[in-house]
Amino acid sequence: MVIEQTHLEGVLLFSPRIFSDNRGHFFESFNHRDFESAVGFPVEFVQDNESVSHRNVLRGLHFQLPPMSQGKLVRVVQGSVLDVAVDLRKNSSTFGKHVAVQLSSENKKQLWIPPGFAHGFLSLEEGTIFSYKCTNYYAPETECTLQWNDPELGINWGIEKPVISAKDQNSLLFHTFTTPF
Repeated sequence: MVIEQTHLEGVLLFSPRIFSDNRGHFFESFNHRDFESAVGFPVEFVQDNESVSHRNVLRGLHFQLPPMSQGKLVRVVQGSVLDVAVDLRKNSSTFGKHVAVQLSSENKKQLWIPPGFAHGFLSLEEGTIFSYKCTNYYAPETECTLQWNDPELGINWGIEKPVISAKDQNSLLFHTFTTPF
């Protein structure tokens, strides 16, 4: 497994070693010992989620407030996405900055997004299956959403009119949000 630190401290990109032959392929998608060694602290995943999205569906930018904040290990099982994490940690040198990476069923990469980040993704293909492990349970009363196209965040999604939910249409602008992280 190749592990890369992104330009946002704590956000890691995991690229597995893929073993292919005439039968297909094999790769280790998760190893708890190696994962904890990479992130530098104990992590317990308590919930796995999966979504299926049509092409041009944008989900996010979502996060949960403390004490229900979540770390997420995300990957694509089928299709591809542009995956984005936004730093909400007020004392971070990258506060308000983002990282965007392409995750796909082909590259098998995974992104670790620790608590204190907003997360979203744009489905780049029809029938994209997105899977993620969470360090805390879903708690709708603590859920928040930042506006996907907030000019202050400057995220280049590569699309002007994605398909988004009503919840995501009624989201916060970054400058109106007071971070608890």
